[in-house]
Amino acid sequence: MTQRTNGPMWVYLSLAAIGLLGTAWFNVQGVLHSQGNLVAAWFANPATSSLSVDLLVTASAASVFMVLEGRRVGVRWYWLYVIAAFVTAVGFTFPLFLAMRERQLNR
Repeated sequence: MTQRTNGPMWVYLSLAAIGLLGTAWFNVQGVLHSQGNLVAAWFANPATSSLSVDLLVTASAASVFMVLEGRRVGVRWYWLYVIAAFVTAVGFTFPLFLAMRERQLNR
């Protein structure tokens, strides 16, 4: 049996922190400056439309992965990461899920 290290878990936790802080600032700014139509702002021009579609597809794939992998390896409350991704940011919850997955695999 091979010994697993905690290195990847700490990398994922660092990325989760960056994702939380980085997106929280812009989410607040977006809500304050979108004049109540945040979804329209996501598709305001071709550049933001591309990023929005990219994020939505990535968030969908990450959600499927979190449910399937969470069940497979026994991550507690795996479904909560999916819900939190749409409330906070997938840039926060997906690396956080990956960290908790590493933690579970290390047990």
